[in-house]
Amino acid sequence: MIELSIAFPIRVQNGGLFISRGVGSHPARKLHSWELVFVERGEFRIREDERLFSVQAGESLLLRPGCRHVGEGEFPADLKFYWLHFDWLDEALNSALRQTLLTIPQHTGVSSPSYIISLFRQFLNEQENVHRSIALECILLLILQQLSAAGSQESASESPGVALAYRAQQTLRTQYHLPLSTSQLAKELHCSADYLGRVYRRTFGLTLTEALHRQRVMAAEKLLISDSLSLKEVASRCGFSDTGYFRQIFRKHTGLTPAAWKRRYCKEHINSG
Repeated sequence: MIELSIAFPIRVQNGGLFISRGVGSHPARKLHSWELVFVERGEFRIREDERLFSVQAGESLLLRPGCRHVGEGEFPADLKFYWLHFDWLDEALNSALRQTLLTIPQHTGVSSPSYIISLFRQFLNEQENVHRSIALECILLLILQQLSAAGSQESASESPGVALAYRAQQTLRTQYHLPLSTSQLAKELHCSADYLGRVYRRTFGLTLTEALHRQRVMAAEKLLISDSLSLKEVASRCGFSDTGYFRQIFRKHTGLTPAAWKRRYCKEHINSG
């Protein structure tokens, strides 16, 4: 047996998932801990003292302790974000660990949102365990490492093709419910399908098909909260003409069937406004 002594520079408090119902707003408050927010869908607007942040899907925000935080306007109906409270430990900051601490931007986007989301879901599942383990700190460090890497790559956003990739992303967000293919998207953006596919994958770390499926699945997660819609209706509204194929893609992206997702995420970890 090998025993290891591990010193973490952070201590996790708790985390959760927020799914908006289109009412309410973020309350004014002053925290004594750090809060990490990652938006999966919609736009989250919040002020830290006098500075306004507009956090879009695929972006993170670090809210600092000791500052006044208040939401800007009401929660959008499509808003969905993960949140996590943690502390930096002074003893770690004053040790040799200082040399390995990450440089994390306060507000940044990431190239692989799906990976960040999977880490948050692992965190929420681990948080359910009766006995607390160091897994929570390990997962948080993985998330922070991804945000640090994203911050170091921000200068690459000026490379050729990035603007085109973002235009494609915006089209996917607004037309995901329509019949849409890479060739149709490329034609709409006046470029070749091969070129569009390359610049999109270089920018976001996903193929256009993967991104389209992900957008449709995120929309389906929102609709699954409603008991008034059948599975076929949810699939149709999200751009899937075949319910069986919808189940297959949903499970591939979430690890759960639509029914299992509804059972789990409509009662666990979720607060809504």
